[in-house]
Amino acid sequence: MNDRLQDALKKLRLSGMAHSLDVRLQEATANSLNPQEFLELIVQDELDTRKDRLIARRVKVADFRDPKHLDDFNWSFNPSIPKKPLFELATGKFIQQAKDVLLLGPPGVGKSHLAQAIGHQAILLGFAVLYRSVFDLVRELMQDETLSGEDKTLARYLKPDLLIIDDMGIKQLPKRSGEYLFEIVMRRYEKRSTLMTSNRPIEEWGKLLGDVPAASAILDRFLHHAEIITIQGRSYRLKDRPKAEEPQKKGRKEQLHQETVASTDKPN
Repeated sequence: MNDRLQDALKKLRLSGMAHSLDVRLQEATANSLNPQEFLELIVQDELDTRKDRLIARRVKVADFRDPKHLDDFNWSFNPSIPKKPLFELATGKFIQQAKDVLLLGPPGVGKSHLAQAIGHQAILLGFAVLYRSVFDLVRELMQDETLSGEDKTLARYLKPDLLIIDDMGIKQLPKRSGEYLFEIVMRRYEKRSTLMTSNRPIEEWGKLLGDVPAASAILDRFLHHAEIITIQGRSYRLKDRPKAEEPQKKGRKEQLHQETVASTDKPN
C-alpha cells in the first residue's frame, strides 16, 4: 500500500511527502498520532522540501562568483569593520524599503565577500538576487545590444529584488559604460535595491566611466536613498606576505655578504 501511495505522491509532484512517508507512518504508530497530527507532519515535510528547492534555484540564478556567508567571514582580521550596519543589511529591511547600498574600501578588505553574504541571506529571506561584476554587466549589455537583444538583457537586471554590482573601480570601464549603468540605476531607482562595491572614491567614478555627466547622474540617483559603508583595513589576501618575504630578505642579505666578500678578495 505504501508503494502505491508513494507512487501517487510522486505523480502529484509531492516528493517531500513521498520521501518522508514511511518514517512518518512509523512515527504515527509509535506515538499514537491522530490523522490530523500525521497530516500536519507530512504536509510540513513537503513545505520544507519546496522551500529548500526554491532557495537552491535562487542561489543558482543569483550566479554568485564565490558564494559566501556572514558566519564564515573573518571579523577579527580587521576589527574596525563596522559590524552593526552590515548585520542590519542582512535583515533585508533595506530591500523591503527599496534602498541602495554602497560598500567602499581598498582591495582585499572583504567587500565582495560581504556583498555576496548579504545576497545569500536575502535569498534565505525570500528575495530574488542577481550578482554581477560591473565588467560582466557592461559586457553583456554591449553584446546583446549588438544582437538587438538589449531590452531582454536589461530586463534581467531590473527584475531581481536585489542587484549586486561588484568590483567598481578595479580598472577603467569601456566606452558607454556610464550610459548602461545609468539606465539600470535609473530604472531601479525607488523600485528595487542595488548594492555596489567600489575600491575607488565616488569622486573618481567619472574618470573610471570616462563620462563625468553620466557618473554624476548615476550618483545623484543611487546615493539619494543609499547607505554608504566604508570598510578600512589590511588586505586579507596579503595577510601572509610578511612571512613570504622573509626568505627574500634573507636571500638579499646573503647576496650582499657575497658581494662584500668578493670585493675584498679582488687584488688591489
